[in-house]
Amino acid sequence: MGQIQPYMPIIIMVVNGLIAGWLAGLLLGGGGLIRNLIVGIIGAVLGGLLVQQGLLNLPFNFGTWGNQIAVSTVGALIVIILARILGR
Repeated sequence: MGQIQPYMPIIIMVVNGLIAGWLAGLLLGGGGLIRNLIVGIIGAVLGGLLVQQGLLNLPFNFGTWGNQIAVSTVGALIVIILARILGR
């Protein structure tokens, strides 16, 4: 069990990214597993930056995991919308 400990932040980020990307894909349509993972991880970074800058505040407290997934999903939605705008 001690060998997995250094990798926990990476594992948590990947799981969070998968969930956020999947939720964003459900809301806006499209995307496979790899695309959802990439969009979710980029969305997690973007959402985290928006929270740090005070530009994104959640109206409810979903608990630690829920807040992380909600922020990451909002970030993933922004990433998808921007990609669609730039892709036109």
